[in-house]
Amino acid sequence: MKNWILFTLTAVIVFLLAMLAYSIMDRKTEARFAYQPKVQIEGIEPRDSVWGLNYPRQYQSYMKTQDTTFKSMYNTSGFKDVLADQPELVILWAGYAFSKDYNHPRGHAYAVTDVQNTIRIGSPMAPGEGPQPSTCWTCKSPDVPRLMSEMGVTEYYSQKLSDLGTEVINPIGCADCHNPQTMNLTITRPALVEAFEAMGKDVSKASHQEMRSLVCAQCHVEYYFDKNKPGKENAAYLTFPWKDGMTVENMEAYYDNIDFSDWTHPISKARMLKAQHPDYELFEMSVHAKRGVSCADCHMPYKNEGGQKFTDHHIGSPLSNVENSCFVCHREKQSDLITDVYDRQRKVKEGSSKLQKLIAMAHIEAGKAWELGATEEQMKDILTGLRHAQWRWDYVVASHGGAFHAPLESSRIVTSGTEIIQDTRIKLARLLASMGHNKPVEMPDFSSKAALQAYIGLDMDKERADKVNFLDQVVPQWLKEGKAREAKKEVKTLSSR
Repeated sequence: MKNWILFTLTAVIVFLLAMLAYSIMDRKTEARFAYQPKVQIEGIEPRDSVWGLNYPRQYQSYMKTQDTTFKSMYNTSGFKDVLADQPELVILWAGYAFSKDYNHPRGHAYAVTDVQNTIRIGSPMAPGEGPQPSTCWTCKSPDVPRLMSEMGVTEYYSQKLSDLGTEVINPIGCADCHNPQTMNLTITRPALVEAFEAMGKDVSKASHQEMRSLVCAQCHVEYYFDKNKPGKENAAYLTFPWKDGMTVENMEAYYDNIDFSDWTHPISKARMLKAQHPDYELFEMSVHAKRGVSCADCHMPYKNEGGQKFTDHHIGSPLSNVENSCFVCHREKQSDLITDVYDRQRKVKEGSSKLQKLIAMAHIEAGKAWELGATEEQMKDILTGLRHAQWRWDYVVASHGGAFHAPLESSRIVTSGTEIIQDTRIKLARLLASMGHNKPVEMPDFSSKAALQAYIGLDMDKERADKVNFLDQVVPQWLKEGKAREAKKEVKTLSSR
């Protein structure tokens, strides 16, 4: 009897081991077939659909960036008119294209479409300037490194945005981050390489884990267009202001030292800075970064499918995928974790919302001082205060996720900006009083986007017409590609906005 029991147990064990061996061999075979290249990718291939033939799981997950249903407490992956939600921004950006149109960014799949759709495109960035340069395309498409390779980097930066409207057609994708021969992560934008060189560093020595953030840092950073770069004066040369450091104060000092401004505010006459999206800089000050976490760990977590482990290219908020993004390290309940995130965001939002209202009022008060005859000497410190306070505010709000990435640093920056603008408004009150104005300056209706756009002199009907004219250069290409329905839809949408 014992022999039969031993025989049975042995048979069961052998069977299970055989099944395990079969499963391992099957998975290995599946892996070989799954990643057997079906096409040879030559040069800079901007079409994700071609890469998708070799890497179908990654491609299929990337295509999910078209899904715009996710919404968090403040942000969304779908369309949201930020100016309608926070109208005082129209005053902060008066004289700059962002006062015309500013929407929440959507997924990477919409990178090119959203540029084509915005009313900011088709008219000058600021009065007296020409139309936007081709540099504005730099972070939107793998067609950009292709064009840089074909034309030369400086020559690419020397074009107008509309000159390349029919060339830049593929949204952010595989060729932006991967070497097609090895699939290793790679830097395709020279501005990041040059920024590291300016700091005395070599980006080529970065580890693989560091590269999982640096490929994002090619675009998710603060930058400006250097139109006075030696030997490249005719180009809007993309440059990161990291030479003296990556803090908000370091970059502010950098801009002050080279006497740079993005535009001059038409009401206050302050020479302003427009923060772009310093996501990487703020993330580098986070607890996650200090513990070796990369951007991809949270925004592109690993997943398993059909026995295959791969990086999920459905790039988006970790809150839309908490199980794979956060629970790799965290162990609390999902509701508690999300509440913690929202608490941090809420506290930073409260401070930045109050700050932006104070800055908007200060611009109008400065305009009143000019109206009453203030001199440039009297306004010098006031204009510097406006420039520095708004830079700090913009630095925090323009950073995607900064309120969570580095809530302490974000709060510190907002607090310093609030202190600067309060001091500036005290100086303004004293100046106005010395000129006989001893009452509050009359303010416009801060609750209406349309009212504030009219207040700063914007003719939005003309702006929409300019946008349609820009599309006249893009639509023919769509028609050529058989996209008549899409072309008709976009023109109709823009004409009604």
